[in-house]
Amino acid sequence: MPATPTPAPAPGATATPAAPPAISALGLRKSYGDKIVLDGIDLRIAEGSVFALLGPNGAGKTTTVEILSTLIRPDGGTAHVAGHDLERDPAGVRAAIGVTGQFAAVDQLLNAEENLLLMADLQHLPRREGRRRAAGLLERFELTAAARKPVSTLSGGMRRKLDLAMTLVGDPRVIFLDEPTTGLDPRSRRTMWEIIRGLVTEQRVTVFLTTQYLEEADQLADRIAVLDRGRLVAEGTADELKRLVPGGHIRLRFSHPEQLDAAAHHFGVSSRDEDELALRVPGDGGVETLRAVLDVLDGAGLRAESLTVHTPDLDDVFLTLTGAGHTPGTAGTPKETTR
Repeated sequence: MPATPTPAPAPGATATPAAPPAISALGLRKSYGDKIVLDGIDLRIAEGSVFALLGPNGAGKTTTVEILSTLIRPDGGTAHVAGHDLERDPAGVRAAIGVTGQFAAVDQLLNAEENLLLMADLQHLPRREGRRRAAGLLERFELTAAARKPVSTLSGGMRRKLDLAMTLVGDPRVIFLDEPTTGLDPRSRRTMWEIIRGLVTEQRVTVFLTTQYLEEADQLADRIAVLDRGRLVAEGTADELKRLVPGGHIRLRFSHPEQLDAAAHHFGVSSRDEDELALRVPGDGGVETLRAVLDVLDGAGLRAESLTVHTPDLDDVFLTLTGAGHTPGTAGTPKETTR
């Protein structure tokens, strides 16, 4: 996707230097034998934002997280995380990040408080500071009542919250969440979303999220990238990605055939439903498109009985761009919003 040009500063104005990204990568590659897992991906993720990486199973999402969190080494390319060079300063990277994997990495034999205190010890925090942070995180994640309960007795949602709380003991600047809500019920998933939003807005933490739940990316991410067969095939905001998929349109329904004929003439389109007295006007569903349609109706003195905006969603984007069941240009049924 072409980059949006940055406007030049006004004459006499001092240009503000762009803030360094929290994560940057150039040409990351990784193979296992003959299998190419990552085929030269580039990333630039702003500080204090949520970045979501989508892709089908085997696309390379977890491998990307493992490389950027220093768990494995890339075969090629460069990367910086929180200002530290991945190759030259892996210890600096590890000191600045937290990682929450697909499954809660908690000790089942300990209680919730003991798990947090264990992480504080691993971070070499003074005992008093470790207890202070543990108590604060238990309260923040609504786990105070369960602090002394064995982890084995906690629900899946509580264990996932504890897992994320343990990641935060070290006060990381960048957090990698690899499918953090897998297996959670809808209520627990939404609770986790609120926690993630709070980390970004209150602490300016940068979140790198991989997920199979497209609604999750739509709800949380400032920018989204789609990874397929080891390559980034698209990147942008949720709205920008949705506009890549054809099929968006505005459906106008009228009360009289004469109005339908007049509207078809003014819009210059022939996609019409005579039985429903409806007209389909191609468009991306954006504000400008909607305004243009309303201007044409007002200018022609026409009144529609109803106006429905049909837009693709991230499911359609995912299926189209990854080729999982669809070919480009044949997205699934667009979602509708009636105005």
